[in-house]
Amino acid sequence: MVTLMNSFETQLDHVRIGRAIAAAELRTSGELRVVVHQYPAVDALAAAKDEFSRLGMNGTRERNAVLILVAPLSHTFAIYGDAGIHAKCGPAFWAEVAGAMSEHFKSEAFTEGLVHALERAGELLAVHFPRRSDDRNELSDDVVERFPVV
Repeated sequence: MVTLMNSFETQLDHVRIGRAIAAAELRTSGELRVVVHQYPAVDALAAAKDEFSRLGMNGTRERNAVLILVAPLSHTFAIYGDAGIHAKCGPAFWAEVAGAMSEHFKSEAFTEGLVHALERAGELLAVHFPRRSDDRNELSDDVVERFPVV
């Protein structure tokens, strides 16, 4: 597990991921965030749901925010979206974005996995939530890192 964590930390390019978020959001009114838990997540989906709420992602205008949470110590990740995503995109959306990440993660190409997933999410969101003329970036594009409370 330590090897994966060290590999994950050294390979994760926050600037490139932030740029991928910004680029994806140019096509959609949807909002994307990436959170990295620097401690094991027993239930990655529950952790993603908590982070989604903690980051105020449920307050977007169209309820179309998506959070990708990665927990390298537990070798897990989860994708969590707001009510608008569920209503319009369905389960195929989640399978598509997760699949985009999984293959890259298996070969420890972590930044590439996240960038590819963000690109794919942007494409899929653009179908149901195209960018509007009055759209603004409602959430930060920065990668969020959570460390254990000591």
